[in-house]
Amino acid sequence: MQTTGSSVAIQDAAPLAVSDAGRVPLSRFAWFTLAYNIAVVLWGAYVRATGSGAGCGSHWPLCNGEFIPLTSRTQTLIEFTHRATSGLSLLLVTILLIWSRRRTAKGDRPRYSAAVAAILLFNEALLGAMLVVFEHVGVDRSASRAVFLSLHFGNTLLLVAALTLTAKWLTNGSHRVGASAMRWERVVIAIGLFSVMATGMTGSLAALGDTIFPSATLRDALVQDFSSNTHILLRLRTLHPLTAVVAILYVLWMFHKLSKNREESSTILPFLSGTVLAQAALGVLNVFLLAPVWLQLTHLLVAEILWILLVLASAELLENSRSPIFPR
Repeated sequence: MQTTGSSVAIQDAAPLAVSDAGRVPLSRFAWFTLAYNIAVVLWGAYVRATGSGAGCGSHWPLCNGEFIPLTSRTQTLIEFTHRATSGLSLLLVTILLIWSRRRTAKGDRPRYSAAVAAILLFNEALLGAMLVVFEHVGVDRSASRAVFLSLHFGNTLLLVAALTLTAKWLTNGSHRVGASAMRWERVVIAIGLFSVMATGMTGSLAALGDTIFPSATLRDALVQDFSSNTHILLRLRTLHPLTAVVAILYVLWMFHKLSKNREESSTILPFLSGTVLAQAALGVLNVFLLAPVWLQLTHLLVAEILWILLVLASAELLENSRSPIFPR
């Protein structure tokens, strides 16, 4: 009977051991998927900044009616590359979802976050397709394009957040769904993250205005921002610094919360501080240099890194667990 009991115990422990052994490559794949999607986002911004969104015409998913366009036209190649890399992103997130379900138990957080990431990515593809089909690309300056672009970028930030949490939870071990932070902290976190999202969404509108209505001098750009005769996209650029003020308040509050925990402060606070300073400097430089393409992409990259750090810190505070914010 004792031998039988030991055999049963070994059999029961076997699936758990397999799951633990498979979690390391799975977590690495999750971080890779996150990094790859950041690259896709940057290339999408390059498509918008170079006015290449109409490179494949109004056809979707085909490019000018072809599966693989046989052309040397630069704008077509740029847009087609974005579609191809986005398709690979769908494959990677699908693999992450299936792999997570196989390596985690029912009720574990990575299962839910990976599923949310998959849903958001399909929604991302749908919004991108609608931008193309409705011809809200190139030099289109309609109000509906501004709405679609804002929704598209907001969805992108939610997708990055879902992938970040999936990678974090897979790295630190699966945890059951739940939050132990105080109610007022949850409210502050929700408002804070929404304000950061709003800053990113208004930033995408500002970048669109810079692309469609380039200015010759800084003075001309400032006059456009505050003139009642200019296009609505130019006047909306002022929303970006306004929403950034609220986002900065949330970042300062996060600094305060992190500074109370020496262990967490030593791991994430220096990165968060440096990223905030870099982002502020890039924002000012963007204004004075009239938003060249390379600087827009750099500004966006640092913004994505800042968003990831804030999501990690916010999740840690919301969970109030002992697992570290950064994987070790």
